[in-house]
Amino acid sequence: MAGLRSRFSVDTMIVSEFKRVRGQYEITTDPDRIDLDAVHAYLTRSYWAEGISKDLLTKAIAGSLCFSLFDGGRQVGFARVVTDRATFAYLCDVYVLEEYSGRGLGKWLIEELQSHPDLQGIRRFVLVTRDAHGLYARFGFQPLQNPGGYMEIVRPDIYKLAPER
Repeated sequence: MAGLRSRFSVDTMIVSEFKRVRGQYEITTDPDRIDLDAVHAYLTRSYWAEGISKDLLTKAIAGSLCFSLFDGGRQVGFARVVTDRATFAYLCDVYVLEEYSGRGLGKWLIEELQSHPDLQGIRRFVLVTRDAHGLYARFGFQPLQNPGGYMEIVRPDIYKLAPER
């Protein structure tokens, strides 16, 4: 592994600043702008991350490309992409607050996310959803072509059972 370390440097990492504005709304990937309390408040009541600790969420955010949606200074939406920024991306933790639904903000968030320079040329971009297939189909997502090739370990109650970390 020493050889790998000597050939890899921070200079080879791709990190692009990203900001889009539409009227009073803004989407940014600036990690310093994430309102961790707001994101945690939403995700801890979501069906996919119910009970997630703030410490675990902080760790997840640190290893991801995150998109924050703001109305003025208030965080009203979020999306997280787990990616190597070269070949693979997993879209998760997507939400827009309920009181903002019907304004096209979820569509705008996904549209801008897909236009991010660090997510171009990705070979496999995946997500898992229980109820938003119609939204994601508009952006090219479709059921797995070869579901028999996928394997997983699923621990749906892990956030509720795990000690704070």
